[in-house]
Amino acid sequence: MSSVRTAKFQIGQVVRHRIFPFRGVVFDVDPEFANTEEWYQSIPAEMRPSKDQPYYHLLAENDESEYIAYVSEQNLLDDSGGRPVRHPQIREMFGRRGPNGHYPPKDGVRH
Repeated sequence: MSSVRTAKFQIGQVVRHRIFPFRGVVFDVDPEFANTEEWYQSIPAEMRPSKDQPYYHLLAENDESEYIAYVSEQNLLDDSGGRPVRHPQIREMFGRRGPNGHYPPKDGVRH
C-alpha cells in the first residue's frame, strides 16, 4: 500500500520547470501519475521521474508559445514572485492575479 502525499503546489500557483525553460499556472493536480504509459515512456530513462508523486497540469508558456503541460512535482519550483503568465486560458479559469502571485480560481471552475 502506497502512502498518500500532499501536493506541494496549489491550484492557481505559478511554477517553473526545474530544468526546461517554461513556467505556468497549476490548474489541476493528480496525486500520482495519471497519464498514458506511452507518454511516460517517451521521457528519456535517465530523466524519467517516479510515478508515485503528485503530477501537475499547467497552463504553460515559454518564449515562443503557450500550451498545456503535465509535470512531476520533483521538476517544479515556485515562481509566484515572477511576472504574470500570459496563457490565454487563464482568464477562463482564474480571477486576477493576487498580491501573493497566485491566481484565484473562478467560482464554478473548481476541479
